[in-house]
Amino acid sequence: MHILSAASALPGPPVDNAALARRFGMDALWEQWVEAFIGTGARHLALDLESGKVTTTLADLAADAGARALAAAGVTAGEVDAVVLGTATPDRLMPATVNVVADRLGIDQVRTFQLQSGCSGAVQALDVARQLLLAGETGTVLVLGGDVIARFYDVTRDLTRAAPAELVNYVLFGDAAGAAVVSADPRPGSAQVRALFTRLVGLGREPGAVLEWFGPADRHTDGHHDRPAATEDYKAIEKHVPEMTEEVLLELLRAVGWTDRDVDLVLPPQLSGRMTRLITDRLALPAAREVSVVDHAGNCGNAIVFLQLERALTEISPGERAIGVSIESSKWIKAGFALEGGAS
Repeated sequence: MHILSAASALPGPPVDNAALARRFGMDALWEQWVEAFIGTGARHLALDLESGKVTTTLADLAADAGARALAAAGVTAGEVDAVVLGTATPDRLMPATVNVVADRLGIDQVRTFQLQSGCSGAVQALDVARQLLLAGETGTVLVLGGDVIARFYDVTRDLTRAAPAELVNYVLFGDAAGAAVVSADPRPGSAQVRALFTRLVGLGREPGAVLEWFGPADRHTDGHHDRPAATEDYKAIEKHVPEMTEEVLLELLRAVGWTDRDVDLVLPPQLSGRMTRLITDRLALPAAREVSVVDHAGNCGNAIVFLQLERALTEISPGERAIGVSIESSKWIKAGFALEGGAS
């Protein structure tokens, strides 16, 4: 599988920590806490913070990113054989967001797949595309990933009374979508996927992140009205994600026969600015350039890998090697890929 192009779409202007603090009535100490312990400076949100109104849907963002990726690859809608989307936050249960996006892009008469997953859904979507290409019946696949997490925010919430598991979500996440065009055949500027895997490792582990979906019938049952829509066990994530990242790196290096000195670019998990720096330091890849976007985009869920790929494709030279890692903490999935720059 060769990645021909990657592109992204972000909603609205960046929202910095000072803007969040003003909106939710938090003091300067809270803003300093965010800078010190989260380390993410800004994010883009698909809603108006003042009114709480959603301004941009996942379909809006994914269609924008998809159109940009197709244009960058020089691929028309009629040349796409399949579309795959990874997301934790589809716009609706039905119709599937992937099909809405395909319609907007003028894509029809093709296979479409929508995967429900946290961050690693981006790699799972790439894996599905790879299997389609290996089957030999598909030549070009448009792979999408994205999330609009801000629509689960309660902008009237008094965050001074919120538990840490809820509070952390307001500063960790951003909204975005990304896309990649992949093919069985290389083109100038493409990168070859040398290895890729995703693996559930959640047996017996408590969820590290929960995103609720309440319907009208169950909204007021089983304590739903008392539970926040999104919670994060940040301590568990802080403990497990770095060690899982290291495990993914070692497995990928063994799969392709590289040493740690052979890695020229590393695309680490993008939970937060602080966590990314800790993880990169722990990996200690002596020659690797870091490709991170979390400082200005926040944790964009299924979009983040595509934002990283967009940058990586502009930086990777022919013959250079890259490792990407994604960890999904809701029920714990390890995922990663190894890339090698193709001919210029």
